[in-house]
Amino acid sequence: MYNVATRGPFKGLNPRAAFLSMLGVLIITLLAIYRTAEVEQAVVASRAFLTPLLEWYYVVVMAFFLAMVIWLGTGRYKNVRLGHDEEVPEFTTLSWLAMLFAAGMGVGLLFWAVAEPLSHYAGNPFVIGDNNPMAADMSMVLTYFHWGLNAWGVFALLALILAYFGFRKGQPLALRSALHPLLGKHTHGWAGDMVDLLAILATVFGIVTTLGLGVQQFGAGLEHITGLVNSTTSQLFITFALTLIAIISVVTGLHVGVQRISQANLWLSVALLVLLLIWGPTQYLLSLVVQSTGTYFQNLLSLSFYTHANQPGDWHANWTVFYWGWWLAWAPFVGLFIARISRGRTLREFVFGVLLIPTLITFVWLGLLGGTALYAETTGLASIAEQVAENLTRATFITMATLQPAAIGWAGAILITVLIATYLLTSANAGIIVINTLLAHGATDHRPVHLILWGLAIGLLTAVLLLGGGLETLQGAVIMAALPFSLVMLVMAVGLLRGLQDERYAPRPGEYNIIPSEPWQIPDRLPESYDEEDSAPSIADSEGSPEQEEHRVGSGAGEHPSNN
Repeated sequence: MYNVATRGPFKGLNPRAAFLSMLGVLIITLLAIYRTAEVEQAVVASRAFLTPLLEWYYVVVMAFFLAMVIWLGTGRYKNVRLGHDEEVPEFTTLSWLAMLFAAGMGVGLLFWAVAEPLSHYAGNPFVIGDNNPMAADMSMVLTYFHWGLNAWGVFALLALILAYFGFRKGQPLALRSALHPLLGKHTHGWAGDMVDLLAILATVFGIVTTLGLGVQQFGAGLEHITGLVNSTTSQLFITFALTLIAIISVVTGLHVGVQRISQANLWLSVALLVLLLIWGPTQYLLSLVVQSTGTYFQNLLSLSFYTHANQPGDWHANWTVFYWGWWLAWAPFVGLFIARISRGRTLREFVFGVLLIPTLITFVWLGLLGGTALYAETTGLASIAEQVAENLTRATFITMATLQPAAIGWAGAILITVLIATYLLTSANAGIIVINTLLAHGATDHRPVHLILWGLAIGLLTAVLLLGGGLETLQGAVIMAALPFSLVMLVMAVGLLRGLQDERYAPRPGEYNIIPSEPWQIPDRLPESYDEEDSAPSIADSEGSPEQEEHRVGSGAGEHPSNN
């Protein structure tokens, strides 16, 4: 199938894409080891040069992607199914939502749930003055904004594009497939290889930076619980153990290892939230979540187009631009994994599931965990903000220590440490699956040897960067890499609109399932009985004149009547 090798070490993979991706990973790894200072200087200079452009360009692009996703889920194509008309979803709704949330941003939420609200509380461009009571409210709204609908909008759009062309159009489950309406057969040549190569590199290094930060926080959790020093040696041991478990779970398959770990994530997360609600400042947390959510939706439009045009400082570049670039860089990884688990769903249920459910869960998570830290900070229970400035990895554990009795805070710290490990596993699992899917030209069945090799590569690269201290430099490089990929996504969006044009005649009650070609094929009304031997095409119930029927034919796509 399309340039996929049938024998040799690259059997089942696109040999050209596989070779180039391995070479690219090797070159960047060697540069990170032997030319660390030069690479860091180049990344810093490039980011400073591009920031004025990114401050408005990323804002516009992210707002457009969110608007397009909402339209796809509510507009004329909302009933189009990601698969054949008769297909049913591959996974149960609960398993699907669990994998969505766990693979999306689990590690990041644990890392930033406390650190970001307290950072905005210390200073943001929307609230001026020390000890301003509005600062706590705005700190949560800004955190919601960076982790809310805009972030999930870019994931949902890319996942929808991939699933549509992969499961409904029969194209490979790869980014290049969205270019088929525009490039035709050239999609499977060098142009497609370059698109997939960019996605693979962004996925590899996005996963590695996330694993590196997560391993550091996991080490901080072990230090908090057991007293074991969070040293580089202990972090390397943690990386080795997590890599081994991730490889075992991903080799067992989506329906066994990955699904079970994702479900464990979900229930452990629920347990943590229940603990915070019962033993935390319950009334304050509930009030904060409700108030911050309402304020977020009230200000979503203005925040989505905020570019910091009349404000001094680097707040916008350090926060919003940083997050928008990060989500764009993560889109191939998260989007392809979401597409892989979403076969059989309609655009409407896909959009509402991917866009709304994880966002609302994220809001509750941030509100309860970040709200607990804000309460301790504003009431004087603990000076968490100062400690966050010194060491971000300890912020969550310091917050848990404010809970009373002390045993509850201890249990919460243990629970968070376990959650970090399981979220690291799901992120690694999803990354390995996505890389192999791209290299296999969209195939969803992978050889264990390829899964093992890429699992080892990710673990080894994480260890190298932990030793060399190059995680922050690589993080900045990944954000800049989002710029060319954002252009690719815009082209993919055009390809999706081209592909959806064929869906205007998809069968739905009251519409024709083929394009009428002769006037006699459009009767004024449906006959009471229809002879299957008749040469006229089958139609559903309809009323009105032929002219009205012609307009109804192009009114949108939908489900097969048998599904209703």
